[in-house]
Amino acid sequence: MTDHDILPSADRTDEAVHGHWLLARLGKRVLRPGGIGLTRTLLARADVGGVDVLELAPGMGRTATEILARRPRSYLGAEQDPDAARAVRNIVAGHGDVRVADAAQTGLPDAATDVVIGEAMLTMQGETAKQAIIGEAARVLRPGGRYAIHELALTPDSIAEDVKTDVRQSLARAIKVNARPLTVAEWTQRLAEAGLVVDEVATAPMALLQPRRLVADEGLWGALRFAKNLLTHHDARRRVLIMRRTFRKYREQLIAVAIIAHKPATE
Repeated sequence: MTDHDILPSADRTDEAVHGHWLLARLGKRVLRPGGIGLTRTLLARADVGGVDVLELAPGMGRTATEILARRPRSYLGAEQDPDAARAVRNIVAGHGDVRVADAAQTGLPDAATDVVIGEAMLTMQGETAKQAIIGEAARVLRPGGRYAIHELALTPDSIAEDVKTDVRQSLARAIKVNARPLTVAEWTQRLAEAGLVVDEVATAPMALLQPRRLVADEGLWGALRFAKNLLTHHDARRRVLIMRRTFRKYREQLIAVAIIAHKPATE
């Protein structure tokens, strides 16, 4: 069985599969808009060591390995896709578990965990789903617990509505997911609406497919493997080039953002 066979959406062609899973097929393991650097900043500021951690939609499990390296008291992933859940379960075996569950309905009791991590998944949801997932994170957090997100953002906060629409439609065509990034102000507002208090915000360029970021995220050999696979898969190469052109076209309007918020103690 090949890596392609165990990835989610393995039955879809390179032309039809969602952009992040296409990149995974080609060997890319870091699929976060701000790269591994912003993920590490997020985890450091969320302070995941020695506490109970829930990761929503862990995907390929790359962040799970980073979490486990910081020695949490426990790790649990909630992943809707059974294939992805199985893959991450193998990665965290002996140190944590992964359940097949929707991020908006984890099945956990109230106040069950200290930290909730979610990366590059709220962006892919509509407004109702965004609110449901953020609300679920707030529900399962203990008082004082932290919700840490790493998402795609539109910039500046004053960006015109017609430009927002243009960016979102172009992204949807390129990655074949109805991506709906928000401005940094809108992301923080959504967290506040769920009763969370924003503590820290960090940003990074959205440079997912730039050569320097590829090497930083994947290492030299990983970046070379990705490039080799890109050269030998015609349909995939065509789509990745479309994605790269889209990211470059809107490089002044797109950034990556990491936000850490906490759940206040009850009165």
